[in-house]
Parts: sequence; structure tokens; C-alpha cells
Amino acid sequence: MLALWTAPAAALVPSAGSATESTPAATPATTQEIDAEAGAENDAAIARRLRGILAQLPAFEDVLIDVSEGVVVLSGTVPDEADKARAEEIAARISGVVTIENQLERDLSVDQAGGAIDSLASKLDGLRAMAPLAGVALLVAIAIAAFGYLLAGLTGLWRRIAPNPFLADLIASALRFVFVILGLVIALDMLGAGALLGAVLGGAGVIGIALGFAMRDTIENYVASLMLSLRQPFRANDHVVIDDLEGRVIRLTSRATVLMTLEGNHLRIPNGQVFKAVIVNYTRNPQRRFEFQLGIDADDDPDAARRVGREALAALPFVLADPAPEVRTVEVGDSNILLAFLAWVDQSDTDWHKAKSRAIGAVKKAVEDAGFAIPEPIYRLRFDSRTDPLPMSQVGEGKPAPQPAARKPATPAPTAEDEDVTPQNEIAELVEKERRTDTEPDKDLLDDGRPVE
Repeated sequence: MLALWTAPAAALVPSAGSATESTPAATPATTQEIDAEAGAENDAAIARRLRGILAQLPAFEDVLIDVSEGVVVLSGTVPDEADKARAEEIAARISGVVTIENQLERDLSVDQAGGAIDSLASKLDGLRAMAPLAGVALLVAIAIAAFGYLLAGLTGLWRRIAPNPFLADLIASALRFVFVILGLVIALDMLGAGALLGAVLGGAGVIGIALGFAMRDTIENYVASLMLSLRQPFRANDHVVIDDLEGRVIRLTSRATVLMTLEGNHLRIPNGQVFKAVIVNYTRNPQRRFEFQLGIDADDDPDAARRVGREALAALPFVLADPAPEVRTVEVGDSNILLAFLAWVDQSDTDWHKAKSRAIGAVKKAVEDAGFAIPEPIYRLRFDSRTDPLPMSQVGEGKPAPQPAARKPATPAPTAEDEDVTPQNEIAELVEKERRTDTEPDKDLLDDGRPVE
């Protein structure tokens, strides 16, 4: 007990660091032994000592203390919630305290609100005192960001380094973004706001992830545009089929691939779809094969018909000798034998559709002239007592016989227009005209100098 009275007051007042420790306040009271002989004198000593300590702290001037049998009851008001735990911790460190009943409440009176206003005023004074440093930090951030914009503005340099204008613009945008973030980081570090910087960057990361999911299709299309600009699957004016969309390529932009259909219409396909699509390029290889089928009578010799058809194809001037034309027996049907005729043409001087049309007519004529019949579909009809009699059964009963079918008119000789198989380039010419009159050629990512997949 003498040690309690002789201990300096500073030894019983917790330091600033101890106020934030997470040690439970009631631990000393529960772990120490309770003295069976303690009485009113000990309670009074505990009360005096605790009042003396709390009197030195302005936050506890309205705290009331009552001690009975070593049980300390704290009541009254304190300015902050943290002060309630701090008062309980101080009381628990006094020898002789059995347990603590904390009935303290936070002071929400007008006077306390005035203290909060005073605290806010002091913070504003601190901000005013920091204004010169904040101004310097702002100037540094602006200077760094301006340097980034100046560096990104060297478009000629980036277009010489980058393989295409799209990638050059992407590099410039990335430089601007990096220097703006760098300026912000340095400015906050000068102000000592490292915690705020971490919160800003963390929030930006979360927002970036959310926007990434929300704009997944847009980002996918943007990345596909970059990949298509680096590894181009087609050139300008190539005749392509992208999935089931056919046309000639006009341009490749940062968002879409623009085609001109064979009907002369503009067709815009998102680059994300183009990048994942199956692409057929008819222009890359000028040699192209056409194919058609023709049936002969089931009683005819298919090998002989194949020879006749092959000779007819080889005799056409626009059919290539290498690869040589070919005729295949496809199947034997109910009333015919189906043959497939295949031949190659050079699209640089022969129109594929015209050549196929000419070849069908020439082969049909050659096969028929060789005595092979091209049968029509045959149907077997059944007649019984419930059907009307056939017309032939009424001949001889005064009924006239059916008239024979009219003969087909003679086939006219082919004209020069029929013989013409030169390519029809009207769509290709329209594409070239549009590319020549393009007002923004820099937005076209197609480049003959880039590799083609």
C-alpha cells in the first residue's frame, strides 16, 4: 500500500501508445488475487488515487468515480468513444481493483459540438499553412503531365517507330496516361499523403476491374484491331468471305473492317468478330476451281460420258491445262448416274461465274451430241378401280389421240457476248475509287508493307 502512495503519478498515466493497445482492460482485475481483508479504507484509497490521476487529464474532468469492495464504477461523460476504454484501462492498473463497471457515455451536448467545430477550424488552419507546399506539389504535377503531353505530341517520331498509325496513337495515349499518374504520385508524396495515394490507386484498380467486365466486348474489339493491324489477313480490294459475309475489302479501321458487298453495299464488321472468324480470300491465289454436276441415263456408260465431258472442258480456251480438268462419278440415283465436272480458271483474266456458266452449257451440249441422255425425274404411278381411266384407254372410242409435244426451237449460235469470259471488275473499281477519294487515309490500318498471315 505504501508503494501505491509513493508511486509517481506519471507511472500510472498511460502513454499515448498504451491507449491504443488491444490488451483487455479487465485482465489485471481477473488475474490478481482478491484480498479477503480489504475494506472501506482500501476503497477510499483507490478512489482518491483514481480521481487524482483522471484530474490530470482534461478529457476525464466530468467522470464520476465510486468504489465499493474493490469494484470501481465509472459514470459521467467523455468527449470521445476512445476515452471510455482509456478510462477503464487506467482504473484497471490500480492495485486493489477487483473489477470495473464502465457506465461512461459520450458527451453529445452543444458545448462538445463547439469543440468539434474548433477542431475543424484547427484543421482548416493546418490546410492553410500547407497551401504553399500544396501549390508547389501541384506545379510539379502539372509540369510532369505537360512533359508527358509534349512527348506524346511527337506524332512523327512515334509513326516512324510504330508499324502503323493505330499503334502510334496507342503509344501516345499510353505516354500521356503514365505521366499524368506519375505527376499525381509525386505530388501526393510531397504532401505526405501516402495513405491517400494507396487508397486512390486501390480504388482505381477496383474501378478498372469493374469497367473491364462491363466493357469486355469493347476491349476485345480494341485488342483485335491491334492484332489485325500487326498481322493483316487481307489487303485492300481483296475478295473475301468472313464467316458468311462476302465482299471486297475497302479499309480496316480501329473499330471495324469495311467491305463492299457484291451488290455494291457497305458492310461494317466489328474487328472482334473478324479476328475470330473463318476467312476465305479468293484474291490471294488467282487460280480458282469451279464445279457443277450433270446426270446421264442409268443405262449409259459413265466412263464414256466422263471422257466426253473431260474433252469438252479441255477444249474451252479459258480452262487451265494445269491443273487439268476432271470428271468424277458421284453416285447412281434412282433414274440417273450423277457426274461432277471440275475445272480451273485464272481469275486475273477470266471471270469465275462466267466461266462456270459457259462450261455447263458446253458440257451439256457435248454429252447430248455424243448420244447420252439427260433423264428427267421418273415417277411410278399406281392406278386401281378408284381412279379414272387413262386417256390412252379411251382412244378408239371416238376420242382423238393426244397431240405430240411441240418441237423445241433450234438453238441460236452463240454471240460474242456469250463467248466473253473476261472478269467483271465493277466492284473492284468502286473500291479503288472510294479509297482514292478517302478524306482520312490515316485511319486505314491496311499496309502493303506489313506481313500477311
